[in-house]
Amino acid sequence: MSLTSILMPMFAQVFLTFVLLFWMAFLRMSAIRDGLVQPQTIALREANWPPRATQIANAFHNQLETPLLFYALALLALQTRTADSILLVLSWLFVLTRFAHACVHVTSNRMDRRGPLFLIGAIALCLMWIIVFARILLQPATL
Repeated sequence: MSLTSILMPMFAQVFLTFVLLFWMAFLRMSAIRDGLVQPQTIALREANWPPRATQIANAFHNQLETPLLFYALALLALQTRTADSILLVLSWLFVLTRFAHACVHVTSNRMDRRGPLFLIGAIALCLMWIIVFARILLQPATL
């Protein structure tokens, strides 16, 4: 398993996060520039953004939650040499569900569509953690 193939899902997830970050920043700056929001009304993270800016911000913030566990796992699997094709497939499944979840989040925002996508990704991530944990436990101890 090549280093590049293992890192590509992580790079894709990082790309999604940055796209949402810059989209959120653009919408927020536009809202302030257009006078829709006064800086003092959001200075302490008050929820005074226009609905569209809030929708994109929520999609962005979702990329800072379970993906954090994914990043840690990917690096752990590389360090412990437990990464293989099974983890690669599950990694891509996780990342693809994050992309799909974000797409629903920034369009229709329908919970009946977002929820199952989140659950599939969470199950894939949980399975990856179980696999890596088991492989680490079963490896002979070397220091």
